[in-house]
Amino acid sequence: MENLRLKSNIVIQDLSMAIIRNRAREIDWNDRLIGILGARGTGKTTLMLQRLKAEYGFSREAMYITMDDIYFTSNLLSDFALQFRQQGGKILFIDEVHKYPDWAREIKNIYDFYRDLKIVFTGSSIIDISRQNADLSRRAVQYELTGLSFREFLHFSNIANLQAVSLKDLLKSHVEIAHDMITGFKPLQHFADYLKFGYYPFFIENINTYHMRIEKVVRLIIEEDLQFIDGFNPHHSRKVYQLLYILATNVPFKPNISKLAEKTEINRNIIVEYLHYLEGARLVNSLSAAGRSTSILQKPDKIFLENTNLLYALTPENVDKGTLRETFFMSQLKNGGYDVKLPLKGDFFVNDQHTFEIGGKAKPARQLEGIQDSFIAADDMEAGTGNKIPLWLFGMLG
Repeated sequence: MENLRLKSNIVIQDLSMAIIRNRAREIDWNDRLIGILGARGTGKTTLMLQRLKAEYGFSREAMYITMDDIYFTSNLLSDFALQFRQQGGKILFIDEVHKYPDWAREIKNIYDFYRDLKIVFTGSSIIDISRQNADLSRRAVQYELTGLSFREFLHFSNIANLQAVSLKDLLKSHVEIAHDMITGFKPLQHFADYLKFGYYPFFIENINTYHMRIEKVVRLIIEEDLQFIDGFNPHHSRKVYQLLYILATNVPFKPNISKLAEKTEINRNIIVEYLHYLEGARLVNSLSAAGRSTSILQKPDKIFLENTNLLYALTPENVDKGTLRETFFMSQLKNGGYDVKLPLKGDFFVNDQHTFEIGGKAKPARQLEGIQDSFIAADDMEAGTGNKIPLWLFGMLG
């Protein structure tokens, strides 16, 4: 116990509190059981540790533990929780829960038996708690931490500290919003940097090795995180790499399952399942046609990489400007909690109401003629006019 407490104190000692993401302020920390899920590299551990440091410091009432600690290879989490509580502990911050066997059942039991003990846990975005334990999913309040929006990148880079805007306000008042913002900074000066290295918070540490670290993140997701999915064949890791590379070199990709199965030598049904896992791991975003129901057994109509930084990391020689624009738009909208579908006309259909066409500042509106609530998200312009909205402005949604 004391050795783990020492480790807990060490990790928060030098933790920076300079920038705390908005997501931390959106979490209701009064709940007894909180789950923070997200892809590797998005800052889940930092967010949790900042809460611990800000509210408890080195108090013995709170403690940070990680489930990949060697201690938990031969000790039960439930036994540790009991001991922690008996010594005056009130809140446990548990990292990487998916690396602990039967974690869902044990956390449910801790929650049920020790009503004066709070738990905050982090885990991979591939986790489906309802499939792990339906009772736990009803008890846990879950939040997802995505990568940085363009707005957050500007804040992390000390360029601008701007308030997030809603899609409703953006569509209604984008001209005024853009002009208010560009009085303080030049968005296009920094937009290209964000597309290349601004999504994962660790860009602050070293831009020169940033894409190498993304490659490592991808490798760890495929070689480690996917192994925690029931039914995943660990011998297919190399084939999943191959599948992801095929997608990366062809995005936006319209899946031909038969050809993918032939190239990767993976069964057709398993291919569809693996596409679902890659989306759960936040490596790809899938797009389905408007009006069509979606399930794990259906192939998507279109596939993008989850963020633009992945394009530069995985296929730097194959980065297309049009693909960058569409990938950025979809990433910002989906991470902002908006529903995005594939329309009959245009590029994206958002919240079953708004149709968007993506392009450069000279993009004509003729493709959207006759479509109500239609807009052009245009690159290479600071401020828009009418239904033409600067593409970068959609990075202010989150």
